[in-house]
Amino acid sequence: MTAMKLEPYQKPLTGELEVPGDKSISHRAVILGSLAKGTTKVTNFLDGEDCRRTIDAFRSLGVGIEQEGTTVTIHSDGKESLVEAKQPIYFGNSGTTARLMLGVFAGLPLFTTLYGDPSLTVRPMDRVVQPLRQMGASINGRAEGSFLPLAVNGGGLKGISYILPVKSAQVKSAVLLAGLFAEDVTEVIEHTATRNHSENMLAAFGADIVIKNNVIRITNQSLSATNVYVPGDISSAAFFIAAAAIVPGSNITIHNVGLNKTRTGIIDVLLEMGASLNISNEKVISGELIGDITIRYENLKGTIIEGDMIPRLIDEIPVIALVATQAEGDTEIRDAKELRLKETDRIEAIASNLIKLGAHVETTEDGMIIHGKASLTGGEVASYDDHRIVMMLAVASLIANDNIVIDDISSAAISYPGFFKHLDTLKTP
Repeated sequence: MTAMKLEPYQKPLTGELEVPGDKSISHRAVILGSLAKGTTKVTNFLDGEDCRRTIDAFRSLGVGIEQEGTTVTIHSDGKESLVEAKQPIYFGNSGTTARLMLGVFAGLPLFTTLYGDPSLTVRPMDRVVQPLRQMGASINGRAEGSFLPLAVNGGGLKGISYILPVKSAQVKSAVLLAGLFAEDVTEVIEHTATRNHSENMLAAFGADIVIKNNVIRITNQSLSATNVYVPGDISSAAFFIAAAAIVPGSNITIHNVGLNKTRTGIIDVLLEMGASLNISNEKVISGELIGDITIRYENLKGTIIEGDMIPRLIDEIPVIALVATQAEGDTEIRDAKELRLKETDRIEAIASNLIKLGAHVETTEDGMIIHGKASLTGGEVASYDDHRIVMMLAVASLIANDNIVIDDISSAAISYPGFFKHLDTLKTP
């Protein structure tokens, strides 16, 4: 455990920076590059613990992968060339690796066992296991395959038409990846659009993927290698966006941030709250929209966040809740029960920490109500081994009246190894 004491700052944040590559896209680039025939070069890859788990998984399947910092080169002879792993595959804390790789393992005619750390071991896998079993996969594990560790006897899949019962891009992606190995057409139907990085990247790697309204169809096919540029992760940028929005006098610009419309809910919500935010230099690279975000401090007002907005900002809710403590009036977050199934129960983790710091927060079954505007004090707070909670608390320290002591900041390395260094670069000399 690595504890950190953060002293009150209470001065403007200014400057420019680039955040690390998008975690979701980095995972998918390695997965599809490993299944495609040829050499794939991934630039601006997120060199974090979670994404390295995906690299390790494919190395254990015989794929040649070289990594030099944020550049990853993948050499593969295609999905048919993958070999059986000689030992169980460890996913650490990476739920994305576990759920997406289940779709791959289900299709490969190999036997695979997989496991994770204590946190990942209690996160639900049945939402992915169930549709894969409908396709013919043999998956066994605790609680009828609901939790890791799992054993997969892959191959022999048949396409299905599957209506997503939860708003989950991970479930959608697992089924689509399995569809690359299945007989006939695989179809996924979602009532609410979730992040579509898998669809964009499948098309970039040459998949015959058809998207019409809320229906996505894919067939068994080979992929061709391509190069991928990973845009800056808006989920990482969110902490600096939030910081500038609540620290008086702040004015920062974040360059080359991914602006995929399925991920920009935080921008829409902050604008609704009255934030001063501007987007410039928009362009499309590797099928993803990117641009520069400039945000200045402005007085904010509370709002209601619910419904179809939730999947577009699910990972940003911890820091949005912090922002809400500094807005005039109430902010209510609804329809976010999915937060209870993250690295920790994020609803409780967010609320308990903000309450310790003097905020006025009520939890509900599927969200919370934040009463603003609150003056934040200091105190000892808990990370819950959750990277997004750690970074939210670090942002809170910028406006707190006393020291904040975080019990363990090590989980920040999961998605943003250089977070604290980047935060320091924005502090006014």
